[in-house]
Amino acid sequence: MNCQYLTQAALQRDDLDLAFVWNRTSTALESHLENRYICRDLDECGEYSPDLIVEVAHPVITEKYGAQFLSVADYMVGSPTALASQTVEEALRVAATSHGLYVPAGALWGAEDILKMADRGTLKALKVTMTKHPSSFKLKGDLEVKNAQVCGNESVILYDGPVRGLCPLAPNNVNTMAAAAIAAHNLGFDGVQGSLISNPLLTDWHIVEVEVTGPEIAGKNFSVKTTRNNPADPGAVTGTATYASFLSSMVRAGGRGAGVHLC
Repeated sequence: MNCQYLTQAALQRDDLDLAFVWNRTSTALESHLENRYICRDLDECGEYSPDLIVEVAHPVITEKYGAQFLSVADYMVGSPTALASQTVEEALRVAATSHGLYVPAGALWGAEDILKMADRGTLKALKVTMTKHPSSFKLKGDLEVKNAQVCGNESVILYDGPVRGLCPLAPNNVNTMAAAAIAAHNLGFDGVQGSLISNPLLTDWHIVEVEVTGPEIAGKNFSVKTTRNNPADPGAVTGTATYASFLSSMVRAGGRGAGVHLC
């Protein structure tokens, strides 16, 4: 997610006020942002009196500062793959006692419906399949090696299994799957299944398929399958439509009290 895109939106919209912006390299902000907005040390974030802190950097920010953020403001975690760490998720749930932890739905179509089913205990299975061009993946370990070998016209399944095992290997690519695991809280990161497909012919799109399985009724299972075709430039990690979706989540976040919330 583009920090500059969200910063400009906060400066231009009447329903948002910018408190501060942090970047690993603070000098990168100086050419287009007033000094009063530039935070050079995240340990000092409370001095800016934010109502909502929004992360769009890297999962390590949540690991290191998430609990601290929640002590001073509501917190929207833009890299929810960080929550695949059971230690991190539990620490943030404990910390979300006076402020709320917000997880953006992103490219997860039907997130609220999945959450409702999880609340009722009627969600029996959930699978999210993401298909992208090889250049749109930023992977680690064996997946990086496997993706580098994808060529020609054949698509390759890089991973198919629990979302918890995939998040550390593709932290920049599978935030949608992490959001699904939070929405489907009765299944969690171990129960929600993720499939990552590398397709060299898919140069203009990111495709996200969500398969929901519900309760058995008269011997037949309720099911829903959605397919989201998100326009994306070659090599882009984030699809074009996701920027607007994330901004909408940011506008909706905050003010719901303690606990974990989808937005």
